[in-house]
Amino acid sequence: MDFDKIREMEFPRKIIIGHGILDDIVSVCDDLNFLSNGLIISGENTFKPAGKVVEDHLTDAGYHIATHLTGNATVSNVDKAIKEGKDFGAKFILAVGGGSKIDIGKMVAKELHIPFVSIPTSAAHDGIASDRASLKADMGPKSIKAATPNAVLADTSIISKAPFRTLASGCADVISNLTAIKDWEYAHKLRNESFSSSAYALALHSASTIMDNANLIKPDVEESTWIAMRPIIISGISMSVAGSSRPTSGSEHMFSHALDKMNVSDALHGEQCGVGSIVMMYLHGGDWQSIRNALRKIGAPVDSKGLGVSDEDVIEALVTAHEIRKDRFTILGDNGLTKESARKAATITGVIGKE
Repeated sequence: MDFDKIREMEFPRKIIIGHGILDDIVSVCDDLNFLSNGLIISGENTFKPAGKVVEDHLTDAGYHIATHLTGNATVSNVDKAIKEGKDFGAKFILAVGGGSKIDIGKMVAKELHIPFVSIPTSAAHDGIASDRASLKADMGPKSIKAATPNAVLADTSIISKAPFRTLASGCADVISNLTAIKDWEYAHKLRNESFSSSAYALALHSASTIMDNANLIKPDVEESTWIAMRPIIISGISMSVAGSSRPTSGSEHMFSHALDKMNVSDALHGEQCGVGSIVMMYLHGGDWQSIRNALRKIGAPVDSKGLGVSDEDVIEALVTAHEIRKDRFTILGDNGLTKESARKAATITGVIGKE
């Protein structure tokens, strides 16, 4: 039998992390051989501190730049941005903002077949450098294959000024890799699912780095942003290595998406995944206490109260989480948890109050 196995992996060509590196945007675009017309995708709150800086630098250097201000990552907003890009004749995209702006940028770049640069102004999750986009839909967020950024510019002086809650959420999202990779290994053993030891190692390294440095991640400290950004970005790259979100998304993400679908939570994605990871690690028989302790040190939620939801909402999300992705086998199995087992796991781990 002929050998015909193929694996395609796409990575950013440049990743720059540090203080004041927005000033490098012209050299980055020049090095990537970008053509003249660039479209900035940003938001009302992120354009002034970062998008305008990028626009001014590139305009002064002779690039023709248009700006499209948008909102959440919805299908409607993606379509509007695509139209703007087509009408302007954009040859590259600069996504400046939080996760939703970067997700929209990924989708526009994919649709128009043009390159894009990811310029985060906050770090609420690990999608900064990945090829996955999360779009809001009636049935909850939907993860979609999108474009990989050609470059990532993470200016710690900008990101550190975002609400600390967003950085804590990004750290929690990366910590939740610990249960995602356990689910992946579980599916590999029980269902012979395709598995990448390289992607596994990257996802584990990212989570371990955040766990080991939890004491150093504090509000209003730019160095804390510096410490967190590298593992957050590497976590996103693990998805490119795997060719899917498997190394960073398992049962804990299904729990988060179940809460989204119930429309009961205003918590951030990473916050929900962190809490979900506590319960899922308990179900795996692993060290859930270390996850809980690290999240508390960082200042991320560890229970229903921290997420702003009721104990019963947590139970309902745990019971229905297995329905979120039928194609993704996890510790929840095909039939999910009973209410009794969900309540027991959530109570033992302190995610809900004791009865």
